[in-house]
Amino acid sequence: MESVVTVGLDGSPESLAAARWAADEAERRKLTLRLVHAWPLLAPEPPRVSVEMDQNYWAKRIVHTARAELQARHPGLTIVGNLVAEDAQDALLKAAAESEMTVLGSRGLEPVESYFLGDISMPVVARAERPVVLVRAVTREAGSPTAPDAPGSVVVALKLNGPCDDLVEFSFTSAAARGVPLRAVHGRSIPFHAHVPWGVDHDVTEELTRDAQQGLEQALRPWREKFPHVEVTDGVGLESPAKAVVRAAEGAGLLVVGRRKHQPARAPHLGPVATAAVHHARCPVAIVPHD
Repeated sequence: MESVVTVGLDGSPESLAAARWAADEAERRKLTLRLVHAWPLLAPEPPRVSVEMDQNYWAKRIVHTARAELQARHPGLTIVGNLVAEDAQDALLKAAAESEMTVLGSRGLEPVESYFLGDISMPVVARAERPVVLVRAVTREAGSPTAPDAPGSVVVALKLNGPCDDLVEFSFTSAAARGVPLRAVHGRSIPFHAHVPWGVDHDVTEELTRDAQQGLEQALRPWREKFPHVEVTDGVGLESPAKAVVRAAEGAGLLVVGRRKHQPARAPHLGPVATAAVHHARCPVAIVPHD
């Protein structure tokens, strides 16, 4: 695996916003930034050809324009550009397997719809072997979409029903690179038997909260010791995990959710928490595959 952050470019304002976010992240982590533009009709590079006759002119321009802007913003950052004569989905999946993370732009729609995962984004998010970050462009008053600002804590959603070291490590590393707090969140729905005519049985909810709190502390303990300078808070929400996570992500700089690596061989999909995150969270969302 190379020490790079890869971003997929397609010429859209959303992909440029993702590239800006990826450049910030690569600089924080002291990694190389790789810009990838995939186009199946990319022609073999001729030895000499005029701009007017160059079939790859627009593909080259997409990468060159982005690289020039990002290099001006980050003069000390190593940036490489790749043109790939391949289907975008296949190219990004291969790149993701070789990268610390892959960053994709997410098209901003109306607030009620929040996110749109297209034909490329969904398979990459659901099948990538390494973390994929979806960055939704924010439209400023001046006009064009840009990358969201990065203040705010890192929030990680923990299920507590299996190993999740990759997920927790990514979260702590991200918080440490930003110098911001990390907040671990676990949502747990109140079981049906806890509902009584006057509300809920507090003995049951207290037991649920205590059990989940112990699980959070156990999952976080070794990572607190490994990252002593990261301020960590945790919380349990007695509601559906999806609602708890989206609520916790309000005002966050990054939301981290997990995805099981080994899924049945069927159409790519995300679990309910990851689906809620990418559709409703306003901040960038990192989907981290784990065992």
